Amino acid sequence: MSPSQLAIEATGLRKAYGEKVVLDGIDLAVPAGTVFSLLGPNGAGKTTAVQILSTLISADGGSARILGHDLTGEADAVRAGIGVTGQFSAVDNLLTAEENLLLMADLYHLPRAEGRRRAATLLEQFDLADVAKKTAATFSGGMRRRLDLAMTLVGQPKVIFLDEPTTGLDPRSRRAMWEIIRGLVAGGVTLFLTTQYLEEADQLADRIAVLDHGRLVAEGTPEELKRLVPGGHLVLHFPDAQALDDAARLLPAGPRDDNALTLQTPSDGSARAVRAVLDRLDAAGIPVERLTVHTPDLDDVFFAFTGRPTRSTVPNQTGQTSQSTSSDETPKAAAR
Repeated sequence: MSPSQLAIEATGLRKAYGEKVVLDGIDLAVPAGTVFSLLGPNGAGKTTAVQILSTLISADGGSARILGHDLTGEADAVRAGIGVTGQFSAVDNLLTAEENLLLMADLYHLPRAEGRRRAATLLEQFDLADVAKKTAATFSGGMRRRLDLAMTLVGQPKVIFLDEPTTGLDPRSRRAMWEIIRGLVAGGVTLFLTTQYLEEADQLADRIAVLDHGRLVAEGTPEELKRLVPGGHLVLHFPDAQALDDAARLLPAGPRDDNALTLQTPSDGSARAVRAVLDRLDAAGIPVERLTVHTPDLDDVFFAFTGRPTRSTVPNQTGQTSQSTSSDETPKAAAR
């Protein structure tokens, strides 16, 4: 991929605080108009990476370009093209939704008429028009998060750094935020996402990188990363005990359940692998009633590459709980 197609490009980024190395020479290449998610356990260096790429702090070594601009030599041009929505809301509780947006317009030095048009457009886009005149202190968590992201968009950035955009939101608000994020990407915006919800990265990210002890230990699409982790398998259901016995002799050994007439056999879950198993059974004349594919999820990927146990549970978008790890510079449960 040519540099002109990359929104974010970093080579050998390094950062240390005293003797503690936080980033140990990481390389990043994020195509424009995509979602890139950086995951990692507590202390991995995710927040430091975001702070460097958003010009909040400087790196000790390496180089980076954002939207074609050198991070060090053209910092002002980088800042003009990016937006940052941090983990903690930048919303002013004493101002109305409209006033918060107009304040941002003033900070971007937009003409007054243009600022008002931009605010009105964003209020409508983020479903906040009905509460435009209400103070942010009266808003729900989901409304505040939408307003926070809307404020980031006042300057129409091409790259947005999103730090845990849905933490603390209920399942409906989280899904609404996902749709907003997808809409931004469809419009050509590039999203650099850290999140404490592994499922969120699975749903949104085009590519994911796993950071551990300051180094990138894995990178790829969600599906590519899952295929790197062993543990995928098929559960085959047979019509009778004879078919189960025959299959157990034919296929690689795996757990079987004689009462349920099921056999488990290793598989990466790909269409080719499933077809190969079925073809083998069919050639041997062994009938199969149905099968279930079980593949590793991002939790498995995360633990396989970082070796860190989870510390708590967080709700997923269905309202159930799933395991999560701790974030890097904060003590809250996260896989940022």
